[in-house]
Amino acid sequence: MIGSLMMCESVLVLLFGMLAGIAMGIEQNFTLAPAHVHLNLVGGVLLFLFGLYYRLVPAAGALLLAKIQGWLHIVGGILFPAGVAMVLLDGPSFEAAPIVGSLIVVIAMALFTIVVFRTSRA
Repeated sequence: MIGSLMMCESVLVLLFGMLAGIAMGIEQNFTLAPAHVHLNLVGGVLLFLFGLYYRLVPAAGALLLAKIQGWLHIVGGILFPAGVAMVLLDGPSFEAAPIVGSLIVVIAMALFTIVVFRTSRA
């Protein structure tokens, strides 16, 4: 079920994000703070909320559109903050990664919006 997959992926991403935050704090180097925040929010929290909706509304989680949305968000939710980190560390030559990642996340959000409107009466 896509909801369970999203929730499991979410807690892994959040654990990694928290550990990265602790490492930044220990080193007192917050260069990657924007990537850390996007990883936790977009890759962790949103992914968990989407998965929770799919678990609470099984009709939504059963849709092919939900599976597409889930996989897109998993990919985009990791690519976007990883791309931000690459740009922060290595400069603008890596700008395509966060741009593509953010567009994938926006498309996934649009698909989730469609899923919610189709299934909110369920």
